[in-house]
Amino acid sequence: MITTKSWIAAAFGLAMTMAFAAQAQPADVPSLLKAADRFRMSSDNLQVDTQISVFNSDGSPDKERLYRVFAQAKRQSLVLMQSPAEKGQKVLMLGDDFWLLMPNSQRPMRITPMQKLLGDASTGDIATMSWADDYSGTLVGEERCAQADATAPQQACLHLSLNAARKGVTYQRIELWLGKTRHEPIRADLYVQSDKLAKQARFVMDKPAAPTMVTEMVLQDKLSNHKETRVRYLGRRERVVPETWLNPMFLAKNPALE
Repeated sequence: MITTKSWIAAAFGLAMTMAFAAQAQPADVPSLLKAADRFRMSSDNLQVDTQISVFNSDGSPDKERLYRVFAQAKRQSLVLMQSPAEKGQKVLMLGDDFWLLMPNSQRPMRITPMQKLLGDASTGDIATMSWADDYSGTLVGEERCAQADATAPQQACLHLSLNAARKGVTYQRIELWLGKTRHEPIRADLYVQSDKLAKQARFVMDKPAAPTMVTEMVLQDKLSNHKETRVRYLGRRERVVPETWLNPMFLAKNPALE
Protein backbone atom coordinates (compact mmCIF):
# COMPACT_ATOMS: atom_id res chain seq x y z
CA MET A 1 0.00 0.00 0.00
CA ILE A 2 1.37 3.37 -1.00
CA THR A 3 0.99 5.96 1.74
CA THR A 4 0.74 9.70 1.20
CA LYS A 5 4.16 10.13 2.81
CA SER A 6 5.80 7.56 0.53
CA TRP A 7 4.10 9.07 -2.55
CA ILE A 8 5.41 12.52 -1.67
CA ALA A 9 8.89 11.12 -1.08
CA ALA A 10 8.82 9.30 -4.42
CA ALA A 11 7.59 12.41 -6.21
CA PHE A 12 10.30 14.51 -4.59
CA GLY A 13 12.94 11.96 -5.54
CA LEU A 14 11.73 11.95 -9.16
CA ALA A 15 11.77 15.76 -9.29
CA MET A 16 15.32 15.85 -7.94
CA THR A 17 16.42 13.21 -10.44
CA MET A 18 14.92 15.22 -13.31
CA ALA A 19 16.59 18.40 -12.03
CA PHE A 20 20.00 16.73 -11.84
CA ALA A 21 19.48 15.22 -15.29
CA ALA A 22 18.63 18.65 -16.70
CA GLN A 23 21.77 20.11 -15.14
CA ALA A 24 23.83 17.29 -16.62
CA GLN A 25 22.62 18.01 -20.14
CA PRO A 26 25.20 20.02 -22.12
CA ALA A 27 24.06 23.56 -22.88
CA ASP A 28 22.99 24.06 -26.50
CA VAL A 29 25.12 27.17 -26.99
CA PRO A 30 24.82 27.21 -30.83
CA SER A 31 21.02 27.37 -30.54
CA LEU A 32 21.25 30.15 -27.96
CA LEU A 33 23.55 32.15 -30.25
CA LYS A 34 21.27 31.65 -33.25
CA ALA A 35 18.34 32.89 -31.20
CA ALA A 36 20.34 35.95 -30.10
CA ASP A 37 21.46 36.63 -33.69
CA ARG A 38 17.84 36.86 -34.84
CA PHE A 39 17.41 39.99 -32.73
CA ARG A 40 20.23 41.64 -34.71
CA MET A 41 19.77 40.13 -38.16
CA SER A 42 16.30 38.91 -39.08
CA SER A 43 17.31 37.56 -42.50
CA ASP A 44 20.40 36.16 -44.22
CA ASN A 45 20.45 39.11 -46.65
CA LEU A 46 19.72 42.56 -45.23
CA GLN A 47 20.19 46.23 -45.91
CA VAL A 48 20.78 47.95 -42.57
CA ASP A 49 20.92 51.75 -42.47
CA THR A 50 23.15 52.61 -39.53
CA GLN A 51 24.01 55.78 -37.61
CA ILE A 52 27.12 55.95 -35.43
CA SER A 53 27.33 58.73 -32.84
CA VAL A 54 30.30 59.36 -30.56
CA PHE A 55 30.04 61.07 -27.17
CA ASN A 56 32.87 62.41 -25.01
CA SER A 57 33.42 61.13 -21.48
CA ASP A 58 31.43 64.12 -20.15
CA GLY A 59 28.43 63.17 -22.31
CA SER A 60 28.85 65.93 -24.88
CA PRO A 61 28.44 64.93 -28.57
CA ASP A 62 31.60 64.51 -30.63
CA LYS A 63 30.97 63.10 -34.14
CA GLU A 64 28.24 61.42 -36.12
CA ARG A 65 28.27 59.39 -39.36
CA LEU A 66 25.83 57.41 -41.51
CA TYR A 67 26.49 54.01 -43.11
CA ARG A 68 24.54 51.64 -45.35
CA VAL A 69 25.39 48.04 -44.56
CA PHE A 70 24.55 45.15 -46.87
CA ALA A 71 24.87 42.07 -44.65
CA GLN A 72 24.76 39.05 -46.94
CA ALA A 73 24.79 35.27 -46.51
CA LYS A 74 28.04 33.28 -46.31
CA ARG A 75 29.85 35.88 -44.16
CA GLN A 76 29.80 38.60 -46.78
CA SER A 77 29.12 42.30 -46.09
CA LEU A 78 29.49 45.60 -47.90
CA VAL A 79 29.51 48.92 -46.04
CA LEU A 80 28.90 52.18 -47.92
CA MET A 81 29.84 55.42 -46.17
CA GLN A 82 26.98 57.91 -46.53
CA SER A 83 28.16 61.09 -44.76
CA PRO A 84 29.78 63.89 -46.83
CA ALA A 85 33.14 63.57 -45.05
CA GLU A 86 33.42 59.90 -46.09
CA LYS A 87 31.20 59.71 -49.18
CA GLY A 88 32.44 57.15 -51.68
CA GLN A 89 34.42 55.07 -49.20
CA LYS A 90 33.49 51.40 -48.87
CA VAL A 91 34.42 48.41 -46.72
CA LEU A 92 34.03 44.89 -48.10
CA MET A 93 34.07 41.77 -45.95
CA LEU A 94 34.38 38.32 -47.51
CA GLY A 95 34.76 35.73 -44.78
CA ASP A 96 38.00 36.55 -42.95
CA ASP A 97 39.14 39.16 -45.49
CA PHE A 98 38.43 42.90 -45.25
CA TRP A 99 39.16 45.64 -47.80
CA LEU A 100 38.85 49.42 -47.67
CA LEU A 101 38.08 51.10 -50.99
CA MET A 102 38.71 54.82 -51.44
CA PRO A 103 36.91 56.82 -54.14
CA ASN A 104 40.11 58.09 -55.81
CA SER A 105 42.04 54.82 -55.77
CA GLN A 106 41.70 51.73 -57.93
CA ARG A 107 43.61 49.55 -55.45
CA PRO A 108 41.62 47.92 -52.62
CA MET A 109 43.50 48.17 -49.31
CA ARG A 110 43.58 45.20 -46.95
CA ILE A 111 42.45 46.05 -43.43
CA THR A 112 41.57 44.15 -40.26
CA PRO A 113 38.14 43.85 -38.61
CA MET A 114 39.52 46.04 -35.79
CA GLN A 115 39.99 48.99 -38.18
CA LYS A 116 38.13 51.92 -36.63
CA LEU A 117 35.24 53.50 -38.50
CA LEU A 118 34.21 56.09 -35.96
CA GLY A 119 34.75 56.29 -32.22
CA ASP A 120 34.93 52.78 -30.85
CA ALA A 121 32.90 51.23 -33.67
CA SER A 122 35.19 49.11 -35.83
CA THR A 123 34.51 47.66 -39.26
CA GLY A 124 33.77 44.31 -37.63
CA ASP A 125 31.21 45.86 -35.28
CA ILE A 126 28.89 46.79 -38.13
CA ALA A 127 29.96 44.39 -40.91
CA THR A 128 29.51 41.20 -38.88
CA MET A 129 26.25 40.44 -37.12
CA SER A 130 26.45 36.70 -36.40
CA TRP A 131 27.77 35.21 -33.19
CA ALA A 132 26.62 31.70 -34.14
CA ASP A 133 28.91 31.62 -37.20
CA ASP A 134 31.93 33.16 -35.50
CA TYR A 135 32.06 31.80 -31.95
CA SER A 136 31.82 28.65 -29.87
CA GLY A 137 31.62 28.53 -26.11
CA THR A 138 29.99 27.37 -22.93
CA LEU A 139 27.11 28.36 -20.71
CA VAL A 140 28.60 29.74 -17.49
CA GLY A 141 25.27 29.84 -15.67
CA GLU A 142 22.26 31.94 -14.80
CA GLU A 143 22.78 35.42 -13.34
CA ARG A 144 20.90 38.63 -12.65
CA CYS A 145 21.95 41.37 -15.04
CA ALA A 146 21.10 45.01 -15.64
CA GLN A 147 19.15 46.09 -18.70
CA ALA A 148 20.15 48.88 -21.12
CA ASP A 149 17.75 51.15 -19.26
CA ALA A 150 19.54 51.63 -15.95
CA THR A 151 16.26 52.49 -14.21
CA ALA A 152 14.69 49.12 -15.13
CA PRO A 153 14.94 46.23 -12.65
CA GLN A 154 17.56 43.56 -13.21
CA GLN A 155 16.42 40.46 -15.07
CA ALA A 156 17.34 36.79 -15.19
CA CYS A 157 20.10 36.25 -17.78
CA LEU A 158 22.15 33.43 -19.21
CA HIS A 159 25.89 34.10 -19.13
CA LEU A 160 27.83 32.63 -22.10
CA SER A 161 31.61 32.59 -22.45
CA LEU A 162 32.57 32.61 -26.14
CA ASN A 163 35.84 32.06 -27.99
CA ALA A 164 36.56 32.91 -31.62
CA ALA A 165 35.98 29.97 -33.96
CA ARG A 166 37.87 31.53 -36.88
CA LYS A 167 40.66 34.05 -37.35
CA GLY A 168 38.87 36.96 -39.00
CA VAL A 169 36.73 38.05 -36.06
CA THR A 170 36.85 41.37 -34.27
CA TYR A 171 37.14 39.96 -30.74
CA GLN A 172 38.93 36.82 -29.58
CA ARG A 173 36.69 36.37 -26.55
CA ILE A 174 33.22 37.58 -25.60
CA GLU A 175 31.41 37.31 -22.30
CA LEU A 176 27.77 37.55 -23.39
CA TRP A 177 24.57 37.87 -21.35
CA LEU A 178 21.22 36.90 -22.92
CA GLY A 179 17.71 37.21 -21.56
CA LYS A 180 16.75 33.89 -19.98
CA THR A 181 13.30 33.65 -21.57
CA ARG A 182 13.67 35.04 -25.10
CA HIS A 183 17.49 34.90 -25.42
CA GLU A 184 17.77 38.51 -26.57
CA PRO A 185 21.25 40.06 -26.14
CA ILE A 186 21.53 42.23 -23.03
CA ARG A 187 25.21 43.09 -22.70
CA ALA A 188 28.68 41.87 -23.65
CA ASP A 189 32.30 42.24 -22.56
CA LEU A 190 34.53 42.31 -25.67
CA TYR A 191 38.16 41.15 -25.42
CA VAL A 192 40.93 41.60 -27.99
CA GLN A 193 43.67 39.07 -28.81
CA SER A 194 45.84 40.09 -25.82
CA ASP A 195 42.82 39.18 -23.64
CA LYS A 196 42.38 42.80 -22.58
CA LEU A 197 38.86 44.09 -22.10
CA ALA A 198 38.51 46.50 -25.04
CA LYS A 199 34.85 47.48 -24.87
CA GLN A 200 31.62 46.82 -23.09
CA ALA A 201 28.44 46.67 -25.14
CA ARG A 202 24.81 47.20 -24.14
CA PHE A 203 21.95 46.31 -26.46
CA VAL A 204 18.80 48.44 -26.58
CA MET A 205 15.66 46.60 -27.65
CA ASP A 206 12.62 47.94 -29.48
CA LYS A 207 10.16 46.67 -26.86
CA PRO A 208 11.84 45.91 -23.53
CA ALA A 209 8.84 43.91 -22.25
CA ALA A 210 8.51 41.83 -25.45
CA PRO A 211 11.62 42.47 -27.57
CA THR A 212 11.73 41.65 -31.28
CA MET A 213 14.93 43.39 -32.44
CA VAL A 214 17.99 45.34 -31.32
CA THR A 215 17.60 49.03 -32.17
CA GLU A 216 20.91 50.27 -30.76
CA MET A 217 24.28 48.96 -29.57
CA VAL A 218 26.08 51.17 -27.04
CA LEU A 219 29.85 50.68 -26.86
CA GLN A 220 31.92 51.92 -23.91
CA ASP A 221 35.68 52.15 -24.45
CA LYS A 222 37.71 50.41 -21.74
CA LEU A 223 41.24 50.91 -23.07
CA SER A 224 41.93 54.57 -23.71
CA ASN A 225 39.54 57.47 -24.21
CA HIS A 226 36.50 56.09 -22.32
CA LYS A 227 34.17 57.62 -24.90
CA GLU A 228 30.74 56.19 -25.62
CA THR A 229 29.80 55.13 -29.16
CA ARG A 230 26.18 54.46 -30.08
CA VAL A 231 25.42 52.33 -33.13
CA ARG A 232 21.76 52.89 -34.07
CA TYR A 233 19.98 50.70 -36.60
CA LEU A 234 17.70 53.17 -38.38
CA GLY A 235 16.10 50.67 -40.73
CA ARG A 236 16.31 47.08 -41.89
CA ARG A 237 14.95 45.46 -45.02
CA GLU A 238 15.65 42.29 -46.93
CA ARG A 239 17.95 42.86 -49.90
CA VAL A 240 20.26 40.69 -51.97
CA VAL A 241 22.96 42.77 -53.69
CA PRO A 242 24.41 41.90 -57.13
CA GLU A 243 27.24 39.40 -56.92
CA THR A 244 29.60 41.89 -58.60
CA TRP A 245 29.24 44.20 -55.59
CA LEU A 246 31.08 41.58 -53.51
CA ASN A 247 34.18 41.70 -55.73
CA PRO A 248 36.91 44.11 -54.51
CA MET A 249 38.27 44.77 -58.01
CA PHE A 250 34.80 45.60 -59.36
CA LEU A 251 34.24 48.02 -56.48
CA ALA A 252 37.58 49.70 -57.13
CA LYS A 253 36.69 50.34 -60.75
CA ASN A 254 33.05 51.26 -60.12
CA PRO A 255 32.92 53.86 -57.33
CA ALA A 256 29.20 54.64 -57.82
CA LEU A 257 26.81 51.81 -56.95
CA GLU A 258 23.54 53.54 -56.06
